[in-house]
Amino acid sequence: MVNQIVEGIKQYIDLTDEEARIVEDCIPIKNFQKGTILLREGQVAKASYQNLSGLVRKYYIVNGEEITTNFYEENTSISSLNSLNKQEPSTHYLECIEDCKLAILTKEKEDELIKKVPQYEALCRASVESDLGDHQEALAKYLIASPEQRYLSLLKDKPNLLNRVPLYLLASYIGVKPESLSRIRKRVMKNKNL
Repeated sequence: MVNQIVEGIKQYIDLTDEEARIVEDCIPIKNFQKGTILLREGQVAKASYQNLSGLVRKYYIVNGEEITTNFYEENTSISSLNSLNKQEPSTHYLECIEDCKLAILTKEKEDELIKKVPQYEALCRASVESDLGDHQEALAKYLIASPEQRYLSLLKDKPNLLNRVPLYLLASYIGVKPESLSRIRKRVMKNKNL
């Protein structure tokens, strides 16, 4: 059976058979059911993940209300870096909102992997830098955009979320109440049909 993580890493760096075996041993793949909470506010993160299939949501609870800040689709890294690296309690939740297949990498196994497969460290650094740049850009866009512009960006950048995510979560993600999202959707559809 082909290991998806090994194949994914081989797209960026060459691995010997022994290194591929080390990767398989260090990064197990596990299935999680819809509704599984991978990390709760107040818990210290023990691992990061690579999403192989399914959808994971990151959210905060503010004044009793869930505020969604990210959806992690297939082929994305999922991590609570401050909690994992500083061993601090998490300020957010990570929840599987579909059945998920995730690769799991603990800090200890990451250190072992870097020691045994040194080129893996450069791959990790490039991945973190890319993710950080994407997050900075997304935050800037969110801060300067109106709710309608955020919805239009969602349509353009992540249109498949519309079929995978309940509307109340999409509303939270773009920073509006569900009834406001309904009005925005109607307005966008009306303008599209003109």
